[in-house]
Amino acid sequence: MGQAQGRRGLGRIYLRGRVWWVQYSFRGRRIRESSESQRSADAARLLRRRLGEIGRGRLVGPQADRVTFEDLEALIKNDYAINGRRSAERLRSSLIHLRAFFGRTLAIDITGDRLNAYVRQRLEEKPRAQPSTIRNELAALRRAFTLAIQAGRLVDRPAFPTLSVQNARQGFFEEQAVRAVVAAAPDWLAPVIEFGYLTGWRKREVLGLTWARVDLDAGWVRLEPGTTKSGEGRAFPLRGFPELETLLRGQRERTEAVQRQTGKIVPWVFHHRGGLPIVDFRDSWDTACEAAGVPGRLFHDLRRTAVRNLERAGVSRSAAMKLTGHKTESVYRRYAIVAEADLLDAVAKVAPHQARLAAGAAARAVVPFPGPPPRVGAQKRHKSARSKPRGEAGNVPPDAV
Repeated sequence: MGQAQGRRGLGRIYLRGRVWWVQYSFRGRRIRESSESQRSADAARLLRRRLGEIGRGRLVGPQADRVTFEDLEALIKNDYAINGRRSAERLRSSLIHLRAFFGRTLAIDITGDRLNAYVRQRLEEKPRAQPSTIRNELAALRRAFTLAIQAGRLVDRPAFPTLSVQNARQGFFEEQAVRAVVAAAPDWLAPVIEFGYLTGWRKREVLGLTWARVDLDAGWVRLEPGTTKSGEGRAFPLRGFPELETLLRGQRERTEAVQRQTGKIVPWVFHHRGGLPIVDFRDSWDTACEAAGVPGRLFHDLRRTAVRNLERAGVSRSAAMKLTGHKTESVYRRYAIVAEADLLDAVAKVAPHQARLAAGAAARAVVPFPGPPPRVGAQKRHKSARSKPRGEAGNVPPDAV
């Protein structure tokens, strides 16, 4: 039987073979942990550390001592792979920056101070990381800590800093600007821009669209569930929208021409030369915007423009959200941008109404002035004169002689 030391209620150390162990309780659960040492002093030191953690309400425990950032990274990668999350590319980018800072750091050493230092370093880098990007990176690390807690490898996570993100963009296109960008874009990119402007779909949704999802005869374009950001399917009618139908029929003719030249099936609605799928067009987009005189615009500005156009056309919000794929109304409202022309139209409508109000108020303010009231003596004489009987014309009362 092992030799035991310690006071009741404060945990104990005991000898098991030649190795000293510690025993303590946390939230009603008895925990035994090896000190991995043959010296009782090492076990006593470990017990004091664990009791101190318990006193602070944050028990690290034996497993957490060995969990590293690499373990957290593996947990979140597995989670994304198992659940087929669509933001896997963003996760890979986030992990690159997190790994460069935390490396082989133990999870218990990723404290609030270390997280604040990470945020500061990202903000001071050249080029400077955007707060929204840093927030996504911290969200990935927070999720990794949650997975480790669920797996029983950690008991809690550090306090993560909160970044204020003001990312509600104000960019949108007017019709003339869109036409200028389309004219300056390469022939393979121009239909992509037009489709994004007319539908308001996301770039990934446009580039991933295949002919299997387009029915020109029935007049529908569909996205299957799981292919959109929200995970829900979507349908966009072509009938009654001749500009969009003409665009897709023209693109179908181009696709068939490429198939005849290459002898290969081209499944993509929008494709590069030779029928290859379009992976990215950032440089070509920037060049077209520069040539059109609208530098610095984003392809996502077309999505905001489509929302604004739907608002202007008086389309019901529920139907508009189905067309553009906005899942929540709050996000949809964030893109309902008002242009300067809209503000001028609003003022032009309210100005005559305000003028009528002002004219009515002025008319009510004009009241006839009654003049000064008669004197009291004059009122009495006038009253007495009216009370006496009038004589015939030219007669004078006898006492007046």
